[in-house]
Amino acid sequence: MRSSYLEQNSGAGGFLNPVEQIQADRTLDAVADSGKEFYLDSAAGAVAITLPTSLKAGTNYKFVVQEHTPTAAITIAAGSAILWGRILEGEVDTGDDADGSNVNGTGDSNLIIGVNAVKGDYVEFCCDGSGWYYDGVAALDGKWTNS
Repeated sequence: MRSSYLEQNSGAGGFLNPVEQIQADRTLDAVADSGKEFYLDSAAGAVAITLPTSLKAGTNYKFVVQEHTPTAAITIAAGSAILWGRILEGEVDTGDDADGSNVNGTGDSNLIIGVNAVKGDYVEFCCDGSGWYYDGVAALDGKWTNS
């Protein structure tokens, strides 16, 4: 017997993504926090977000800059050089393109959102069980860095 939950016109829908605001240092959990959208605000000072060190394939997060030109830097830290990805830019010019992107092939430990980031900039992370992959979009160049 087919459940009405699966029927297109069952009325089931309107499911909301889990959302959380981050305004202070936070260590994420691979299971409990996976799938969440985090809105970032550093008005109270620098914020450090630590990704789980226990890597689980399928873990994913989305981070959105909520504070226009953040008061302080926001660091997303992996704890070791296991970050690979790209930050694309909406601004078209010839300098500082793709800042925050990993281009050395050896992995990075941190992705840093600078104080001139723009409200609405975002980055998404996913884990394959051995490292983290990210992609995101920044409105302006030179606002994200990695290390």
